[in-house]
Amino acid sequence: MSYKITDACVNCGACEPECPVEAISEKNGVRVIDAAKCQDCGACAGACPTEAIIEG
Repeated sequence: MSYKITDACVNCGACEPECPVEAISEKNGVRVIDAAKCQDCGACAGACPTEAIIEG
């Protein structure tokens, strides 16, 4: 199961460079995780200052 970004995201971008498979991108002013690319490593969740990234 991939991770997802909740509404608590402030679009700071801290998560994007942490993703080893480049599954995170910005769309319409928010960050999104491509579930097909996500390998469920959790690196993005650890980098998020607002705890907006959850398993899901």
